[in-house]
Amino acid sequence: MPAVLETRRLCKSFGALTVADNVNFRLEPGARHALIGPNGAGKTTFVNMLTGVLAPTSGGVFLNDEEITSKNQAARVKGGLGRTFQITTLFRSLPVLDNVALAVAERSGIARRMWRAASSYQDIIGESRELLDNLGLADVAAARAQDLPYGKQRLVEIAIALGLKPKVLLLDEPAAGVPSADSERFLNILEKLPADIAILIIEHDMDLVFKFAQRITVLVQGQVLVEGPPSEIAKDQRVRDVYLGEATHA
Repeated sequence: MPAVLETRRLCKSFGALTVADNVNFRLEPGARHALIGPNGAGKTTFVNMLTGVLAPTSGGVFLNDEEITSKNQAARVKGGLGRTFQITTLFRSLPVLDNVALAVAERSGIARRMWRAASSYQDIIGESRELLDNLGLADVAAARAQDLPYGKQRLVEIAIALGLKPKVLLLDEPAAGVPSADSERFLNILEKLPADIAILIIEHDMDLVFKFAQRITVLVQGQVLVEGPPSEIAKDQRVRDVYLGEATHA
């Protein structure tokens, strides 16, 4: 099966410091994949190269078998690559509905021509409300983004990413700042995301990772240490030594 997102011998150096070293990675269509690793492993750098924030020193990035290494962030989004961020990037003073509607309008190619509130366009508002409803956010559509609990802000950011209709969705620390009491509800929502979207989650919450992911890649010092299903990763002594700890998921 061809990969929907792939890197081939991807490298990144900052002077003498190598932060990505020949990373070969494949994300299958409809995958539920997690990228984990200790602090400083190079996860953020890797994701930034996938999305075009950083240019690699060498190697290539491919989306649906098309090389996108030299394409900018906007071109990658149009090609079907969506992302949420470790820190939310919402229009905080706007209503939740307008935040999502702006993403839908951007995908539709009319965002730059809009002079009214995005949510005043009925086709856009209908799609945006459906996205919010699917993520359990219908009741906060009129609230300002900044007034929501942080966990719901994270969900709004996912709704915005889905509004762009991505083929691949990168979730960068989606549970960061989410109270542990809400983590199970958050997981349930993630599990209901469209099955045809390939999802790569970069996350430190190991409970979330092992419950959500069908495959896990472990990155250490800019290199892939091991990749496999959660059951194999949990038993791998190298992973225990560098990251998980002996007692985790034994």
